[in-house]
Amino acid sequence: MLLSFCTVLPAQQSDLLQQLNKIEGISGIELLKSDHFKEKYVFKMQQWLNHKDTSDGKFTQRVVLCHAGVNRPTLIITEGYGGAYALYPGYTEELSTLLNTNIVFVEHRFFLESTPEPCNWNFMTGENAANDLHRIRQALGAIYKNKWISSGISKGGMNTLIYRAFFPQDVSFSVPYVAPLNQDVEDGRPAIFLKKVGNKSARKKIARFQEQCLTHRNELSGMMKELYQNKKMESFLSWEEMVDYSVLEFPFSFWQWGHNPDKIPGKNATAKELFSYLTIVVGPEYWAKETLTSPFFVQAAHELGYYSYDTKSLRKWLKTKSTEDYLKKIFLPEECKNMPFDKSLYNKLYSFLQENDPKMIFIYGEYDPWSAARIPDFKQKQNLKIYIQPKGSHLSRINNMPAVLKDEIIKQIHLWIEN
Repeated sequence: MLLSFCTVLPAQQSDLLQQLNKIEGISGIELLKSDHFKEKYVFKMQQWLNHKDTSDGKFTQRVVLCHAGVNRPTLIITEGYGGAYALYPGYTEELSTLLNTNIVFVEHRFFLESTPEPCNWNFMTGENAANDLHRIRQALGAIYKNKWISSGISKGGMNTLIYRAFFPQDVSFSVPYVAPLNQDVEDGRPAIFLKKVGNKSARKKIARFQEQCLTHRNELSGMMKELYQNKKMESFLSWEEMVDYSVLEFPFSFWQWGHNPDKIPGKNATAKELFSYLTIVVGPEYWAKETLTSPFFVQAAHELGYYSYDTKSLRKWLKTKSTEDYLKKIFLPEECKNMPFDKSLYNKLYSFLQENDPKMIFIYGEYDPWSAARIPDFKQKQNLKIYIQPKGSHLSRINNMPAVLKDEIIKQIHLWIEN
């Protein structure tokens, strides 16, 4: 896929390309096509596996650089996952469009082309990821001397907060989107949130649909088995367990992605119709071994946290009576299943927000279950701001905020960039 987006480096190199070639640790520079930027490159940045002990060795991290101008502000995207989508010619970010910035897009360590060999999960930490970003910020700061901004979405938004907590002076301000601050490996707040989100009618439809799926478990289990076999996927779960967990996951995914309650199949829906809708809302790939998001679950189990399931209302239909430690059971590779949860990172992030007043705008969606784990609303902060899109989902952004809130956010961003 990368080859189709790349062009041959010009014989006469631009000033930017010449400067990139002089930076120690940068290699494999390739020119990319772009619909929005004057120049665009992908390259590898040499990083330490363990920034606290460089004797543990190095790996290379993929970075995409979108160039608007050396005098423009620079937006560093603290991606939480893989970075293949940033290669597309049409790639940009809403903050970059609003402020006409450069973009430095950093693929997270242990994802796609930024995966160390061998893969030692002990080095997959937020602190190491923050140091990755800091080294890139230092390296490219010699070229881009105007203000720097940081931003990321979801896990990338969590990474924005982590980076800011470890290196508060690296950027002028930060905009994390839909970023939770989980308190535990299985945070219970989203489960409580799901009992109140939306309106009573929508919640009743969801509960009825869950019951229907479980009463048709045998048919749905057979369909799940056939689907997995056709796609040549494997899971740590049995087919019956997969149906149970899909049903338990359904409300979270439903509200997270802003599905329409009117689309939920009715009381007389067939097993085939139930299965079709269930797998639209909860993609069956979610339960597969070795997916592109597998590294996330390792980090979630170790320090980022995740959410729990409430089985009480469905207990009489479920074959799976306890979901305790489901994250480790379902998603982690064997070598990580005994990994303890370390709350040190959560404590550092909470303390950073409580004790400081960083210029940060947090964006959330009202109906997004992740908003149940949003950062606390600390009082008497001048710079730390939280904006919640009414009825919004995990897709909440500045551009889809109500006009009044959108104008307020943009005004604040321009004030920070100009002063």
